[in-house]
Amino acid sequence: ERCEMVDGQPECIQETFSTCWLAGGPHYRSFDGKTFDFMGTCAYTLTTICNPNHTLPAFSVEVKKEEKENSKVSSIGSITIRVDNITVTAVRSENGMVRVNNQRSRLPVSLSHGKLRIHQKGKSMLIQSNFKLKVLYNWDDHVVVKLPAALSGKVCGMCGN
Repeated sequence: ERCEMVDGQPECIQETFSTCWLAGGPHYRSFDGKTFDFMGTCAYTLTTICNPNHTLPAFSVEVKKEEKENSKVSSIGSITIRVDNITVTAVRSENGMVRVNNQRSRLPVSLSHGKLRIHQKGKSMLIQSNFKLKVLYNWDDHVVVKLPAALSGKVCGMCGN
């Protein structure tokens, strides 16, 4: 919930999010709840704004998939989140670390005057933006992306549009 002034009175408004996840390499669940498997080994956009304009945040979440050793299944090699002019990359097995514009940084990190905050949550890292994008990654085989419902229908990528 968040507080907002409505007709001069504070009111609590329920905030809703859409969730997409990628698990174990090939298993996806899109924002609209569709599950599918995809084995590709390349860099893929999980989500980004379809038609950017000044009223929408400029961002993208990408995942780099690699061939798992001695297996036909692809795995997550890294995830990259771009917000405005900031690029944050989390590389598989680099626990407690991220690369901010190619510079390694230990968590927690606050960027662009708090517009982008990254900290450790349990065994995962959590990236949060000022427009309520949340990305959770366990430095292994699981990514969760949450977007506020206000962006519903405005995003493209593997997570859906």
